[in-house]
Amino acid sequence: MLLCMMGYFWMANKYNIIDKPNERGSHSEITIRGGGIIYLVGAMITLYLHFEFWTPILSFFIIGIISFIDDIITLSSRIRIIFHLTGVTLLFYYMNLFAILPWWATIFLYIFVIGIINAYNFMDGINGITGANSLVVLSGLQYVNLYVTRFIHPDLIWFPILASIVFLFFNFRNKAKCFAGDVGSVTVALWICFLLMKLIFESMNYALILFLAVYGVDTILTIVHRLMLRQNIFQPHRLHFYQILTNERKIPHLIVSSTYALIQLVIIILVIFSNFNLFTLTTISIVPLGLIYVLIKPRLMSEDLTHKWSF
Repeated sequence: MLLCMMGYFWMANKYNIIDKPNERGSHSEITIRGGGIIYLVGAMITLYLHFEFWTPILSFFIIGIISFIDDIITLSSRIRIIFHLTGVTLLFYYMNLFAILPWWATIFLYIFVIGIINAYNFMDGINGITGANSLVVLSGLQYVNLYVTRFIHPDLIWFPILASIVFLFFNFRNKAKCFAGDVGSVTVALWICFLLMKLIFESMNYALILFLAVYGVDTILTIVHRLMLRQNIFQPHRLHFYQILTNERKIPHLIVSSTYALIQLVIIILVIFSNFNLFTLTTISIVPLGLIYVLIKPRLMSEDLTHKWSF
């Protein structure tokens, strides 16, 4: 995988696949984009070793390839959503969800999964955050798979873990060698969604959705905040909590990314090892995160931004 990443760097430099600073990002330098293609390399290796999983892996390729194209030439949202729906449909078909769930629950799950994919993409704005969060979530899933409830072949988790480690080697730096791009954030998001759905439907433990609690709270409350401001939520912005920390307070990217991952790790440990019920787990996980966002975020903004963006 490391050699594949080095080969991609050569290709990206040759064909000018770069990420320029924009309104959404928190970077000021031009950097190679699309380093998250390593997740497709992991998917390819997994397919070679375990062809029986060709359906979900095909969904990773469908959504990953269109995202890589979008990294190179910006595509319309209509084109992207068609491929996203196709990829998610393949996962639902593989897990036989169309026969298990009523139609209204299927529609809700479509919205929920595509929402997670887009949230993962929105949160990919600083060095280390996507790789670190993915590594924590995937490691938690692998622990459950090996020691609690066996729900899938371990290689289906080991390879995205390995891809995350390789990506972090180049991205978890003060000056990153590459960014994940949509191909990375979207592909790993769908991979994690697949693993979580499979585990949840086999164990019926809905508290496992808290494996995505940190990203979920930041994304949902940021959307609420922007709606309150009557902003177009589909336009680039810098209103995520992690963006305020890095852009307004100049906290180093790696500290913010590590903090997000550490908080998520604590929540995952609670979900796995505590005997709390779903309501209690949700309360002790979500409420503190929500309070931090609502009470502390406005205090961290500059006076101009606080006046403009206050709750």
